[in-house]
Amino acid sequence: MKPVLLIFALLAHPALAQEIFETPLPSIEESTIQNDLNLPEFNFSGERSANSDEGIGAILRGLDRITGSVGNFAMDVGETLQFERLEVTLEACRYPPGDVNKDAFALLKIRDIRHEEPDFYGWMIASSPALSALDHPRYDIWVLSCEIE
Repeated sequence: MKPVLLIFALLAHPALAQEIFETPLPSIEESTIQNDLNLPEFNFSGERSANSDEGIGAILRGLDRITGSVGNFAMDVGETLQFERLEVTLEACRYPPGDVNKDAFALLKIRDIRHEEPDFYGWMIASSPALSALDHPRYDIWVLSCEIE
């Protein structure tokens, strides 16, 4: 049913509208969801967690969508570098315990040098780059892996 028709139907039958909007939705406890899906716990606060190991740096890939140029660059934790007009800061890089090749989680702050505020601040995941991605019209940055000693 189209939204306009739904609105007219609800206006024509106020009792139906009242019933739809007063019916409570079933609640699901968060602990039930966590247990049913068997999701791993991951600490996104930036504090060290027991279920991840910390790398000393990360390897990132940058793309300029207009020129088509792609570049890989290595960064140490705490380092800031410039990729064309982007200023990229690596705050942390973590990976599953014991296997640096499995996946990488990098806490990045990315700012276009023309802007005051960061264009991206958060965790990027190497295996799912679209899950938490930089939203920039020209550039793209994603995590490839963590580096260890």
